[in-house]
Amino acid sequence: MSDRILDTDRLDAFISQFPVYEYRILDTSEIYTEERVRTICMQECERYGSTWACPPAVGTLPECEERIHRYGHALFFSSVAEVSDIMDMEEMLKTRRAHEKLTTDVGHFLEQEGFEIYILSTESCDICPECTYPQKKPCRHPEYMHPCLESHGVVVQEIVERQQMEYSLGGNTILWFSMICYGA
Repeated sequence: MSDRILDTDRLDAFISQFPVYEYRILDTSEIYTEERVRTICMQECERYGSTWACPPAVGTLPECEERIHRYGHALFFSSVAEVSDIMDMEEMLKTRRAHEKLTTDVGHFLEQEGFEIYILSTESCDICPECTYPQKKPCRHPEYMHPCLESHGVVVQEIVERQQMEYSLGGNTILWFSMICYGA
């Protein structure tokens, strides 16, 4: 893909409409996948092997890394959500939908700017009550289903630290992260 430049003034104007806390433009050649993340998925996540957004449906780690590197850059960003009780997992997960919509909207902006995109976002997809993956039927909503960053072996905390971004704001505040790979 060619290395067309994103107009950051237009991006700033667009993104300022949303509760984006921070964002960075990354060179995808500096994004790596880690087997340890996939191992955690396999051993600890109940969604492993049950959705198109999770391993093994997303492909092998080398395939995931190649898919990310196919694009020259990535927009990595966080959004803020507030809950009354940070220990209430159900309340916390309800705030994720707003972040996923935001991620889709930012992706559409990049497409309108003439870029091809690939979106990675939070957790595993929960759009449908039951995913078609186990039956190997196509995803019902591929335009809204964003595989999670961790499904691709991306260590979010390492990117956050390298980019000197906030990982936690404390209190009853949640930061959700997404990465939209883009290229012309």
